[in-house]
Amino acid sequence: MRLEGTGLEGVTIDLSRLTEIMEENGLVLAGQWDYERVTYDRKIEAKGEVYYLRVQGYSVEGDIGGRHAVVKLITPLLGKHYYPHGVEYGEGEDFPAGVLNTSKSLLKQVSEEIQKVQ
Repeated sequence: MRLEGTGLEGVTIDLSRLTEIMEENGLVLAGQWDYERVTYDRKIEAKGEVYYLRVQGYSVEGDIGGRHAVVKLITPLLGKHYYPHGVEYGEGEDFPAGVLNTSKSLLKQVSEEIQKVQ
């Protein structure tokens, strides 16, 4: 599910600062990057199910691997994990209200923190 209207779409920010903000809000980079793209995830568990909030971006300047880059963010996603197949982000997925509210609240907090540094 695309989470539109978060204020993150199209935002450009320094990769190092973005990573700090994301980690402060529980979104983890881990090994989910390549030289042009970056992905931050937050695992959310509810009612015995596992969901992932995903914020992605791509480099508009510099190299992600070198950690000196400016990143442009795209629309965040919310997906449901199905073992052993992976995460589905389709619009047909059913998300509990608590998971949606948690996700929107986290994205609002991230957006506000990014606005403070720009």
